[in-house]
Order: sequence, then C-alpha cells, then structure tokens
Amino acid sequence: MSAALHNFGMPPALDEMARLGSDYLALPFDMAREQYAKSVRAGLVERSLIASARFEHVLSAMESLMLGCMARRYR
Repeated sequence: MSAALHNFGMPPALDEMARLGSDYLALPFDMAREQYAKSVRAGLVERSLIASARFEHVLSAMESLMLGCMARRYR
C-alpha cells in the first residue's frame, strides 16, 4: 500500500480502491521485472546481483517518475 495514500486517513474502501488503482498502473513495471527474470533464467542476460540491482534501481526510478504518488515504495 502506498504510504502517501495511507497516511491521509481515507476510509478503508477508498484506501483499497487506491491500492488496486496503484497496482493496475504499476502492471507494466511488474511485467518488465518478470521479463528480466525470465531473460536471466534463459541465459540471455548475465546472472549478476549487481546487474539485477541496477535494473531494479532504474525501473523503480522510472516507476516513481511516471506514477508519482501512486508509485509503490520498496524502500
């Protein structure tokens, strides 16, 4: 649940709708994460913790930039 939305004290139904909307908007980023993982398993991308962390950092930054307060926070 997005901390930015949860802290405003919305009623539970609206809070759940906001969470679902956020999950829906984040779907392309989740698909990119899954495709990266499949590429690593298939051997198309180097299996490296550093490369994986860089990819996640860039993708997380793009998600935050594009979705603003609707982006999920992993930190």
